[in-house]
Amino acid sequence: MNYKSLLSSLLIFIISYFFSILVLAQDSTSLVKDSVKTYSYSTIADLQKELNDIFDDNSFRNANWGVVIQSLNNGEYFYKRNEDKFFIPASNLKLFTSSGGLLLLGSDYKFSTNILTNGYQSGSTLYGDLIIQGRGDPTISGRFYNNDLNYVFDTWIDSLLEMGIKNIKGNIVGDDNLFEDTGLGNGWSWDYETDWYAAQSNALSYNDNCIDITIKYDPKTDSVIVNYIPALRNIVLLNNVTAAANNERTSIDVYRERGTNVITVSGTFRKNSDSLITYSTVMNPTQFMIIAFKNRLEQRKIRVNGYSFDIDDYDREINYNDLDLLFTWYSEPLREIIKVINKGSQNFFAEQLLKTIGLEKKGFGSAANGIAVLKELFSEIGLNPENIVMVDGSGLSYINMVTPRQIVDLLKYIYSNNKIYPDFFNSLPIAGVDGTIGKRMNNTSAENNVRAKTGFISHVRSLSGYAFTGDSEPVAFSIIANNFNVPIKLADNIQDLVCLRLTNFRRK
Repeated sequence: MNYKSLLSSLLIFIISYFFSILVLAQDSTSLVKDSVKTYSYSTIADLQKELNDIFDDNSFRNANWGVVIQSLNNGEYFYKRNEDKFFIPASNLKLFTSSGGLLLLGSDYKFSTNILTNGYQSGSTLYGDLIIQGRGDPTISGRFYNNDLNYVFDTWIDSLLEMGIKNIKGNIVGDDNLFEDTGLGNGWSWDYETDWYAAQSNALSYNDNCIDITIKYDPKTDSVIVNYIPALRNIVLLNNVTAAANNERTSIDVYRERGTNVITVSGTFRKNSDSLITYSTVMNPTQFMIIAFKNRLEQRKIRVNGYSFDIDDYDREINYNDLDLLFTWYSEPLREIIKVINKGSQNFFAEQLLKTIGLEKKGFGSAANGIAVLKELFSEIGLNPENIVMVDGSGLSYINMVTPRQIVDLLKYIYSNNKIYPDFFNSLPIAGVDGTIGKRMNNTSAENNVRAKTGFISHVRSLSGYAFTGDSEPVAFSIIANNFNVPIKLADNIQDLVCLRLTNFRRK
């Protein structure tokens, strides 16, 4: 080969290499937008070769892929790779928590909160304390009620007013004793604690145990204004945000000092930016909730002569046999709640469900009790509990481990269970439509043909669920990447390409 030919070949190689990297680095929407919607007639062997080529991508040479794809018609494996090895699943663990909740509690299950008193009513006055007994309801917020933070509280207050109660000569007491005091999951990183996705689990909770922080520029004072809701006396918010020129970038950091409700918002905010909403978790969710409720009572003109107490600070012994139940609040049914868990990958809701399983089945809401009940269930339905290492309900911990085969075996069992499958299936994100894959696989054969749960923590990306081939053949799949050190979109791209191959696939 002469010098010019060699140079030409080298140039072609370099261009091809960088082009391939560039293509892979595109977001998944760009990557697949030109993919044909027509179907590819092939054999399983051909499909396996194509998938091998995808997973052997050089960008993931130091990473690990765990994959199982199995037909739900005849049990044939379309593809397997490291199927029986342990992988960190991230939020794919929610598949076990949410399906377990449906199987153990039922789709119609509703979380409950009891409102009781140790006193008596005379005229319009309640002489005694109002006691709020929590049982893990994660929905005391505006999430199901048109973002009205006070909807649930107002419903309770309406009930009190209907009973003729306009004055409370006593305290408002929050009882969280049906759950363990440990609000954070086993193995959660300390630097998660401020972030909404690591909100503390608790028997009594309000607004996902977070405050909503709004940041905006005020041209009148040439300063940045930081407000938050709910604005409560036990929250201290420090504003260290400075206004930045229009050619500078907005960069905001929120930090809650450990063990406190002192929250500092710092950074820069570009003057021509629209207002920004961010979040911070709170310490002591019970106190947070009870203070908020007492405030709302007073706003609704119900006079409270006492104080708001976390039961841990309450100096009286509570004997529930001596209390009068005024009324019970019930949440939306579980079939609606697992949509929040799976479509939005809501960690707090998942942790609440796990502990509620423990409460309902073993009498006390702890993560350990919930996991023990789930392990018993998994064994009963034919899974191998030894291949499921579960320490929380959300998948936020790096200690969680599961094999791809166990995930697919779970999905197979759910598919065969007519009682829960429709509600579980409807809880999963839909490719190109909603949830965490709402902007992935758009305008391709995978759109509306893939229902799958995502998972993400650093160096982990997972996608597991159901897909329908060009023959309308249902398959269950699990695709997990661990230990990669490239942009997460590259992992998304590979998972999306696999889904495209599946939804374009037709048997010869």
